[in-house]
Amino acid sequence: MAIKELNIANNILYLRRINHMSIEELANEINVSRQAVAKWEHGESIPDVVNCLALAEIFEVSIDNLLHYDGSSEEISIAPKGKHFFGMTKIGHDGEVVLPKEAREIFHWHSGDELVILGDEHSDHPGIALISSDDFMKTTRELLDQIYPQKGPNKSDN
Repeated sequence: MAIKELNIANNILYLRRINHMSIEELANEINVSRQAVAKWEHGESIPDVVNCLALAEIFEVSIDNLLHYDGSSEEISIAPKGKHFFGMTKIGHDGEVVLPKEAREIFHWHSGDELVILGDEHSDHPGIALISSDDFMKTTRELLDQIYPQKGPNKSDN
């Protein structure tokens, strides 16, 4: 098994800057010295597991991305935890789109599953989104129940 290269120094520096935090603010947030954060960013030392967990939580990224994301070889920045970029796909002659295997695995989608296709053509970045039909219907029912609460057998329209 190949060991992934550690890029944590660059990632801490990048994440701190895009979150508009000073070294001192980040250090205070996780109860370490400014010098410790500076050493991490310069690659002179590596945060321990507890501090890696804290950093991942503060920056809302996965620990794997905190440790291994390589900004020099990727076209997009570190994704927030739970957000994914699966690459690109082409629309086939009959309009078919193949979902990447990783996406199907993460969302537990299988051949024959029904998906709802949602679209927004009026935003600055028009596009479509997919959601399982079961999840969509569950959310829709919950919203409708909030808007139009069900009346119990002892409730009246008074």
